[in-house]
Amino acid sequence: MNTKLTLTIEQTVIEKAKKYAKDKERSLSNLIENYLKAITTESNQKEIELTPIVKSLKGSFNAPKNFDYKKELTNRLSEKYL
Repeated sequence: MNTKLTLTIEQTVIEKAKKYAKDKERSLSNLIENYLKAITTESNQKEIELTPIVKSLKGSFNAPKNFDYKKELTNRLSEKYL
């Protein structure tokens, strides 16, 4: 069942949102409804259930405190592709 909702939003935000909805070929109501569904279901999913294999691997690697995974990933990918 759909229910009407009245919101107070800045005019410029509304205009941009309407343009975005039109570009995506969707209604503004649909975009807002889907956004509200997304943010309310995230709070219900507090913990993702891990598979037995992932559970067995959890905690098996202890990285040094100063380990920069982004730098390490960049270095490894550079070695592989450059």
